[in-house]
Amino acid sequence: MKKDNIARKQQEKKKRMTIGLDLGDRSSRYCVLGEQGEVLSESSVPTTKKALAQTFGSKPRGRIALEVGTHSPWVSRCLTEMGHEVIVANARRVRLITDSSRKNDRLDAKTLARLARVDPELLSPIRHRSEQAQADLIVIRARAALIEVRTMLVNCARGLTKSYGERLRSCDPDQFRQELAGVLSKHLQDALKPLLAEVESVSKRIQEYDEQIENIAKSRYPETELLQQVHGVGILTSLTYVLTVEDPQRFRRSREVGAYFGLRPKQRESGDSQPQLRITKEGDAYVRKLLVQCSHYILGPFGQDSDLRRWGLKLAERGGKNAKKRAFVAVARKLAVLLHKLWITGEIYQPLYVQKRSDKAVA
Repeated sequence: MKKDNIARKQQEKKKRMTIGLDLGDRSSRYCVLGEQGEVLSESSVPTTKKALAQTFGSKPRGRIALEVGTHSPWVSRCLTEMGHEVIVANARRVRLITDSSRKNDRLDAKTLARLARVDPELLSPIRHRSEQAQADLIVIRARAALIEVRTMLVNCARGLTKSYGERLRSCDPDQFRQELAGVLSKHLQDALKPLLAEVESVSKRIQEYDEQIENIAKSRYPETELLQQVHGVGILTSLTYVLTVEDPQRFRRSREVGAYFGLRPKQRESGDSQPQLRITKEGDAYVRKLLVQCSHYILGPFGQDSDLRRWGLKLAERGGKNAKKRAFVAVARKLAVLLHKLWITGEIYQPLYVQKRSDKAVA
């Protein structure tokens, strides 16, 4: 019996296939490699759940490599449910594909398959969030899109009035209503009232999203309250942070979170040369934007006294052309680490923990 099981396992290993899948919006190209690296088949498949199930559902379990993109979250979940080992490659780090002089869907699929067959770590694999987390995150992204639309409409209205020699009263975007046109001339009122009405309508939709985001945070993600202990971090930032990270145990150390969100400076050291470079800007750009906004508040006039604020102000006082900008980014990186630490430990946040510890040491 043992010999039969060993022979069966060896036979299954020989039949194990590696598949490279280059995702497209309408159709996707795939390449199937055998155990010895020979090309078994190449073809294309429509990028739909039904077509993928018909093509890969009947194949024996194998390793499938695909690039991260718009369709990669649902495609990876679909293929995993079929029993395949799915590797989602970080396209920014696969130089053999991005910098290739011969780039097309067929060759990309073959390159993905060969890299996955040799060593999956060469693809710098990433992990997609769950379906529920992605659905909740879509609410936040939809709100962000409306914010951009409202900003564009407000700037358009103000620019049009200035070009006519008049001005709209200064106010927050939430207070931008049709009544503001009352101080304008008749020609401008007739032209801008529909635009101001649209701004008011978008503001109402944003308020509805804010209520929905608050309900999601309180009902499904109570850990967001731990993150909101830091003065300057609200429901939107804490929920977006939790949904993006999803599993805090995926990081061995909290310090790795700063690099995960692209807040770590690039490194290009050679000998004695150690140039100062910009941050990598890898990871989620929206979370990075929210963290930087929080750092602006922490270092601003309304920020609460804390170890983080004192450290950031010291960086800003060092002088130099970009001292304040670097301080904002550095505080955002430390804030990302702090939020992760509060999340995994569940501790009560002490804004002046370092100061109190130093006072005790002196005493």
